Amino acid sequence: MEQAYLDLGKKLIEHGHDKGDRTGTGTKSLFGYQMRFDLNEGFPLLTTKRVPFGLIKSELLWFLKGDTNIRYLLQHNNHIWDEWAFERYVKSVDYKGPDMTDFGRRSLVDENFNEEYQKQLKHFCEKIVADENFAEKHGDLGHIYGYQWRHWEKQDGTFIDQIKDVIEMIKENPNSRRLIVTAWNPEDIPSMALPPCHTMFQFYVYDGKLSCQLYQRSADVFLGVPFNIASYALLTHLIAHETGLGVGEFVHTLGDAHLYQNHIDQMKEQLSRDVRPAPTLILNEDKVSVFDFEMEDIQLENYHPHPTIKAPIAV
Repeated sequence: MEQAYLDLGKKLIEHGHDKGDRTGTGTKSLFGYQMRFDLNEGFPLLTTKRVPFGLIKSELLWFLKGDTNIRYLLQHNNHIWDEWAFERYVKSVDYKGPDMTDFGRRSLVDENFNEEYQKQLKHFCEKIVADENFAEKHGDLGHIYGYQWRHWEKQDGTFIDQIKDVIEMIKENPNSRRLIVTAWNPEDIPSMALPPCHTMFQFYVYDGKLSCQLYQRSADVFLGVPFNIASYALLTHLIAHETGLGVGEFVHTLGDAHLYQNHIDQMKEQLSRDVRPAPTLILNEDKVSVFDFEMEDIQLENYHPHPTIKAPIAV
């Protein structure tokens, strides 16, 4: 199962197009790629490097709550979205510190800048946690995933709860070809810290099993995609649990699949490692609704990965 991901990494190194990008880092890129994961063969959390499942849980629960403020994430020691909130803050009139703009380019060539950036970012995150008013003003990321999933705004000012609606449709009409949730709202793109990378997903019910296909417009293969695979596999398990179904496949369709130039050595190291058995996902059977789950209700058994491989994030 994990081999599907490793095959993509190998193909990008050997056949990826050298392509520029928004961050100025440079990538190896391919357009249009699909991976399939049979969720009955185990939970698809990579074993060729450690992927922190706690971060995946807290981020998905954050999305499902409809939350868009990083304070919840920071309270759960999740720093996935720090840079995006900080980038918005340093561009605001309230920021009085040293110039932190153009992080992607400057961090590659200036170690002193990188050190100062991390210092300012750490201070920002500490203030988000400590000061609720500051968090309300500067911790919000705009109308990103959780907002679109749970509070899609209609023209008449009312809202659509896409997650709640798709769960009800699965229960009532499992053969529907409209079991779709989208995060790509063109009108709201300017208000988002980052336009959605995983833009829409569709469910499919057959033989008592729930499958999910994700379309991801932009895929950071080394850092982001392992999280995306596990997150949508977990979402599929949670919705299957509520709707009384087993799990089928997670199908991951990528638009621009890219490996950043400063991730190539890390990917080569990962490709040199052997694949270990996939872990098992354990859900609290006493919880019924996906909206009732908390961190402790979602656990993994027998996860024995290789060590973490660190790589810089491109912002």
